[in-house]
Amino acid sequence: MTSRQDTRGKTCRPVVAIIGGGVSGAGVAYHLASSTCSPPPTIVVFEPREELGRGLAYDTTDPTHRINVPAARMSLLPDRPEDFLEWMARNDAVADDPDASRPDGNLFPRRHVFGAYIASALAPLVQSGTVHHRRAAVVEVRRDGRRWEIFDDEGGRTVADFLVIATSHPAPSAPRALSVLEGHPRFVANSTVAGALDVVRPADRVLVVGNGLTAADIVASLTRTGHRGKIISISRRGLRSRGHAPYPQEPFGAFMTAPPHSATALLRGIRRTIAEATAAGLTWHAVIDQVRGHGHAIWQSLPIAERCRIVRHIRPYWDAHRFRIAPQVEEVLERAIAEGRMEVLAASVARVQRDGEAIHVELRLRHGAPLQKTFDAVVVTTGPAHGSILESQAWLARLSDQSRLQLDPTGLGIACTERSEAISADGRPDPTLLISGPLARGTFGELMGLPQITEHAVLVARELATKVTATGEYA
Repeated sequence: MTSRQDTRGKTCRPVVAIIGGGVSGAGVAYHLASSTCSPPPTIVVFEPREELGRGLAYDTTDPTHRINVPAARMSLLPDRPEDFLEWMARNDAVADDPDASRPDGNLFPRRHVFGAYIASALAPLVQSGTVHHRRAAVVEVRRDGRRWEIFDDEGGRTVADFLVIATSHPAPSAPRALSVLEGHPRFVANSTVAGALDVVRPADRVLVVGNGLTAADIVASLTRTGHRGKIISISRRGLRSRGHAPYPQEPFGAFMTAPPHSATALLRGIRRTIAEATAAGLTWHAVIDQVRGHGHAIWQSLPIAERCRIVRHIRPYWDAHRFRIAPQVEEVLERAIAEGRMEVLAASVARVQRDGEAIHVELRLRHGAPLQKTFDAVVVTTGPAHGSILESQAWLARLSDQSRLQLDPTGLGIACTERSEAISADGRPDPTLLISGPLARGTFGELMGLPQITEHAVLVARELATKVTATGEYA
């Protein structure tokens, strides 16, 4: 058991508890530990994994899973964008991976390499006791006067002055029509679980529900293990993640000269700028990169109603162009399509019927008559169920029931302020409860890519450093 006295120590230093030790949580811990706030806080990170910094995204050992951003733009330190590149060079991290290097000089190493980089940055802080890694899952969070009590599944109790929620995305939500497949031996409802694809046999006919980055990883993983059956990948609009620019380009466009105030104006501006970029010999990548770079400012210029319109109508197109697949994975998909092993359809699941282990599916095509298909396996890759975040874990649900948390109006995560302070049901921010990472996306707009996640971690750490300094030492 951990008491407040145990956690804060003899000097009664303020305690910052961070729930979640992926990049969002580990980044806050790293930058807070590196700050000059006085008194220095006690930092406790709750993370069941062996190391801090890997999280769900970078804990994979599948060699086909690669970072989808060039390594030169992946860094724990926003002011040192090449820190990851330098770390890889010092550690000869891709010596056994000749495919990591692309003809244009960019590096796309395996995802576990980036996880090792983040873990190596946190390891000295853990070893010195600057950051306490609590290898446990949180089961209960309570308010105790001005402080927080955190209970974990190892029987521990930690009392903290400040609490940071940096948990991972909720699991995908399978379409309702697939509920009849519960218990089927080859129904993979959550493909992010380690070994989830082991049930798929080499000749199985596979339906992949979703066409994003996870779907691309699924196809790459199945190809690596020798799968030769037909794969049909569906999404309502038939969009799939695009690849990277064919040559280096600087961001293009003047989106902040007159910030758009509606979803329609934003879309028209992007289309017009892409036409201008094309005339200038550039591709759409340069325009989307510019929008991404100004993402937070653009998002702030939009009323809530317009943000919701973007989420409902434009987000699928944005995601397909914004979140690009690694060239190595793109090559696998293009080859599978060219060889006829994979087909991408604009469709949704209308009806499902089980016949023993055979799965009969009626696909509702976006354009055309319904299509009847039979599959041996179904894999769900619809992406995180952002709107279900407050029901995804019992302790989050109870904080919501107590009106301490609420869903952001866009449905993208947890409501918070520009200082990342959680907003309670009565509309008031809680200065002791902060949200870090993609769960704050509804307020900050662009918070899914690694560069934006680390920038946000710096923001949250700065806010905490200010709060800790203001708190000072007290008994």
